[in-house]
Amino acid sequence: MKKTTHLFWTLSPSILLRASLFVVLLVSACASKTPDPNQQIRAAVASTLAAIPTTAPFTPPTPYPKSTPVSLIGLFCEYQFCIGHPSEIAYYDVLAQRDPRTPSNYSQGIIAAYNANLFIRIMWQFSPDTKDPQFLLDLILESDVRAGNMDAKLIRNMNVLYTAITTIATPVLPYGGAAAWNCGDRVFAWKAYTPQAESVQPLFDNTIARFTCGQ
Repeated sequence: MKKTTHLFWTLSPSILLRASLFVVLLVSACASKTPDPNQQIRAAVASTLAAIPTTAPFTPPTPYPKSTPVSLIGLFCEYQFCIGHPSEIAYYDVLAQRDPRTPSNYSQGIIAAYNANLFIRIMWQFSPDTKDPQFLLDLILESDVRAGNMDAKLIRNMNVLYTAITTIATPVLPYGGAAAWNCGDRVFAWKAYTPQAESVQPLFDNTIARFTCGQ
């Protein structure tokens, strides 16, 4: 060991310089060697595969709108009740038109609809202890005159009173009908003016057939 060390230090400076240059060139050649493209591709593939999730993320089901169980054509729904009407007219809030600060509500209200050949008015009132709707029928009649006997009908467990009427409110719509009934804790009343007497009863039958109230 001592001989080897002594021999290294006894070498001439020129030999040492050439040996150092050889080592530097060898290291530079190794550093500048072009990377293997196949190895790069394999590394890229491996990193891509590693990034793929092992389980698919949960995707919530897409909600789709459902069709209504009944046709909304010719149906008024507001104030927690629905009622039918001819499709060519629409109801408006009479109380809101009189004063926007006091519109109709669940407890009481008046709505109406009309065109050149028809006028309809509906009113309701909160009256949980009343079983006889006669008082609201009298109220909606105003100056109209009954034109026949009062009919009492049981329609879907509702006691319905109906009568034909004549009116002087408008000369072009002299005939009509009026009705009243209880539903839940409210009493409802309906009135219509028409140009022909025979069209009133079918109009009311179609109207009450689509009536529902929140009970």
